[in-house]
Amino acid sequence: MILEAGPVPSAALLALNQADADRLSPLTAERLTALIGRAFMACRIGEADALLIAFDQDADYDSPNFLWFRARCRRFVYIDRVVVDPACRGRGLARHLYAALFARAAEAGHDRVVCEVNQVPPNPGSDAFHAALGFAPVGTAAIATATGNGKIVRYLSRTIESGTIESRTIDAPPYSAARPSDWRS
Repeated sequence: MILEAGPVPSAALLALNQADADRLSPLTAERLTALIGRAFMACRIGEADALLIAFDQDADYDSPNFLWFRARCRRFVYIDRVVVDPACRGRGLARHLYAALFARAAEAGHDRVVCEVNQVPPNPGSDAFHAALGFAPVGTAAIATATGNGKIVRYLSRTIESGTIESRTIDAPPYSAARPSDWRS
């Protein structure tokens, strides 16, 4: 059963994020509470079996990945993080969270869901998961991290209203003023 994540997330949800912080990003309890409060959708399965946090284009959010999409898309839902407890992987929990997000996004009039996946360091499981759901690459960027180690991310997009896939690649650097008119919707 999919449940709302907040308004005050449990210590178990924070621990779930922190256990996978190298792929996501580390959070304090206060930051997690703030993210959930600003989210278009923040949901969980079980107490902390799985968590998804997503924002729409109007969110007050400072993630460089979110801002990359904001500079290029008029309307979108951005998946900030999805994490599944290692003991619960392989049971389709992330797929259920994404299905719920796609439904809510479509109900709100959105037709594009976007996210990023680490390219360096690689995350082949996430690459395969997103490809299976119809996400296609639309760009890349080098991102600085809090630990001082950089990473390279691949930006992905999936249209949800018609079920078609947005597959145009955009090779503009992060924060570029370039706004391809044929990609914005």
